[in-house]
This record gives sequence, C-alpha cells and structure tokens, in this order.
Amino acid sequence: MDMQKNDVTKFCSFYISDWHLVTMLLPYINKKINEQAEIATILEKNIEENIRKLVEKLNLKNKEKILNLEWNKSEERKNIFTNIEENKEKIIIINGEREFIKRKNEKIKKYLKNHKVNQKIKIINCYEIVESNGNVSDILEENDKILNTSGEKEITEIFENYKSRNEKLEAI
Repeated sequence: MDMQKNDVTKFCSFYISDWHLVTMLLPYINKKINEQAEIATILEKNIEENIRKLVEKLNLKNKEKILNLEWNKSEERKNIFTNIEENKEKIIIINGEREFIKRKNEKIKKYLKNHKVNQKIKIINCYEIVESNGNVSDILEENDKILNTSGEKEITEIFENYKSRNEKLEAI
C-alpha cells in the first residue's frame, strides 16, 4: 500500500487586535495567491468586515480572491481538502482561542493520518497575544515556525534565546 507522508509545517502567529491580525495576514495571503496557493480559513470569530474595509483601501491585484475567502466565523469548514490539486501548496489559517486552535489542529491531523494528500500544507495558527501571553513557550513548542508582518520566520529568528524542549534535553 502506497502511503505518502504529508508535508505539513505549522506556524504560529501572534496579534494584538483583529486589525493587527488582518494587516499582518493580507500581504502574506496576497503573495501566496500570486504563487497559486490554495487558502482556507477556520475562524472562531468573524473578521470579514475588517478584511473588507482594509482590502477596499489597498490596491491589491488579488482583491476579489481575497474577499472570496471565507472570513466569517466558522466552527467547521467542510471540504477543506476537496478540490486539491496535487503538488499545490495548501494554507489553512486558524484563528481563535488556544483550545479552539488545538481542536482544529487535531481534526486536521486526524484527517491527514487517514487520507493521502499529496500536497504541501501550511497551518497558520493565529493567537491573540493577551489571551495566550502566559503560554507562549508552549505555543512555540507546538509549531515549527512563526509568521509575522515580515513573513515566514524560524522561531529562533524572532526569539533569539529560544531552545525547544528537545534541544534542552539534548544539551543535558
């Protein structure tokens, strides 16, 4: 039986307000749409109005494609992995409280474990900093990289003295 390992990279992103989240995500999403990536959202609360207002003020090539993404609140996005084109990058943006994000990541992990998806997948977990302030190290441990206003970064590029639990154990 041919079992393909899914290429999944998990990113964490921290924001202060819904406006900060939107201004951070838009340039990245615009760039990824230019690169023909497929983008899906799973949101605990509706940010559609913020997206719409900001997109209207900007001169973006992909304005319609950005607005056509589902920016409204959704406990469950059905068909997140349908119409997948092989070898195309899939980006899943998850936003909400920590438990919401954790549940959605578990569902995606379970789905990918049971289905062959020959696609590069990036999961972007967006955390409101005030809500997750005391858990930043735990959140970093659960993710591979960081997405911020300057793009995709290694965790150590943002948190210079950060060492994962595995690195700490290896040092002993």
